Amino acid sequence: MMFNTLTPHLITLTTQVGELIMSYYKTSLTIETKSDQTPLTVVDQKAHQLLSATLKQLTPNVPIISEESELVNFFERSSWDEYWLMDPLDGTRDFIEQTGEFCICIAYIKSNRPIFGFIYAPLSKTHYFTNDQFRAFKLQNNTKTELQVSPQKTPLEVVIGHHSSHNHKLHSHLDHFEQYRINYLGSALKFCKIAEGKYDYYPRFGPCSEWDTAAGGCILEAAGGRVVDENNKPLRYNTQDSLRSPVFFASGKT
Repeated sequence: MMFNTLTPHLITLTTQVGELIMSYYKTSLTIETKSDQTPLTVVDQKAHQLLSATLKQLTPNVPIISEESELVNFFERSSWDEYWLMDPLDGTRDFIEQTGEFCICIAYIKSNRPIFGFIYAPLSKTHYFTNDQFRAFKLQNNTKTELQVSPQKTPLEVVIGHHSSHNHKLHSHLDHFEQYRINYLGSALKFCKIAEGKYDYYPRFGPCSEWDTAAGGCILEAAGGRVVDENNKPLRYNTQDSLRSPVFFASGKT
């Protein structure tokens, strides 16, 4: 798979999907609740339909797992060596609450690891992506810059989601650090901001799914950061029936 060739098509596609998403922003929406207690809107579904249809045209033989698609049973997908993994609207709660902190996440998984990550933030019209040489970039206002994590700051700049602040495991973990400052940001944009050097550390103890972590984790790793589980191992994908992500720690330079 040549991602350098695919990237311009994905930029066009996600820009189009981003315009669709923004056409519903700050409007009155019917909100459903899925079985995992996460919200669902018509925006998630329409974004999924457009992304899936175009990805199938671009790469007709590659399976797709999307947050909004019917989950393929593990017996079938365990035979997949490569597939697309995406969240058409990551940060639906933030979209509903109008924080602006939502994005489109697309990752390509090969041998249980993300080898390509692509994120688009519709509000700021910013693209983040990796390339075939596993370097990470940001594209905004027609300006492309390479991403590189920064040396750890003092106090440690920690970034978490708006709904994570009451997690007691998180606060017990942070108590091990002498100095830290908590910042709040929705969706997988947390990975991107560490990759840009703005923040240092994103610990995640609450519920999260593989489509929430793959693209952002890939971008962060390509920028020189790391994403590991409680055993200090890189996250692996599609290894079990559940697509829940484990507890993980995303960081820049340590």
